[in-house]
Amino acid sequence: MNQFLNIFKIVFHLFNVSLIFFYLFPGSILGWFFYDDLSKQPKLTNDFFYISSNHFYTFLILSFFGILSYSKHDKLNLLINYLLLISVVLELFHLFIPQRSFQLEDLFGNILGVVFVLLIYKIWRIKL
Repeated sequence: MNQFLNIFKIVFHLFNVSLIFFYLFPGSILGWFFYDDLSKQPKLTNDFFYISSNHFYTFLILSFFGILSYSKHDKLNLLINYLLLISVVLELFHLFIPQRSFQLEDLFGNILGVVFVLLIYKIWRIKL
């Protein structure tokens, strides 16, 4: 089991660093890769009402691996605070990064992705 936790931690930290790089890059690296256009952003699915589906999925995955990695540690509260803080701060940076724009839909997707995983985790812990 310890070996799996180490793998989850590595995935979490790699995903976290990659996410920060993608968020702070001026333009869309994925848009450049898929469409040869830094201004286009690929969409996995349609957005949910006023929530960006791409951002929801991204922070869902990040939070999932973070919770798996640190659920047995006393640092879980620190992780939760970090996930919520980074979901807001990274989107706020889009106010200042060229070819990026702050969007409430993205912010809501970020936060909801974190909160969704936390709710599932809390429900799962109650059931145990």
